[in-house]
Amino acid sequence: MTGRTPVRLTVNETDYDVTVEPRRLLADVLREDCNLTGTKLGCEHGVCGSCTVLVDGEGVRSCLMFAVQCAGRDIRTVEGLAADGRLHAFQQAISTEHGLQCGFCTAGFVMLVVGALEDDPSIAEDPERLDGLLSSNLCRCTGYEGIRRAVLRAYGRNGRHEKDGAEGH
Repeated sequence: MTGRTPVRLTVNETDYDVTVEPRRLLADVLREDCNLTGTKLGCEHGVCGSCTVLVDGEGVRSCLMFAVQCAGRDIRTVEGLAADGRLHAFQQAISTEHGLQCGFCTAGFVMLVVGALEDDPSIAEDPERLDGLLSSNLCRCTGYEGIRRAVLRAYGRNGRHEKDGAEGH
């Protein structure tokens, strides 16, 4: 029998004390132990990006990271973006711009974009860099144009981030 390790995960500013096998993946622990089911498992090989969450502000594929690697680190999931009952600006924009259809990939795209643009808002104004960012996640429904428009709506001109929950420009 594999040993189990106690781990304290800080997810969306809430501490979760879990006991896990060291080989347990972050995505599984988020969904099963923390009951945060917004993180989706698609390919389970790190290719599709549906499981993207932020760890210390950086987008990571949670299907490739062990939960024990996240002890003492700040984890953000899609459930942690809304504040005071208002969607994050990019969540609102992706809905407004019809950047989702089936919705399976949406949380991964939201976390990818939020993490990248919090780090470097100028990505929104550089079409080549924006296309490179968006192409790292897979969507089989939308053709990416609505997602691209949502980035521009939420992050405005010159990389200026609109207020959370705002309609944009």
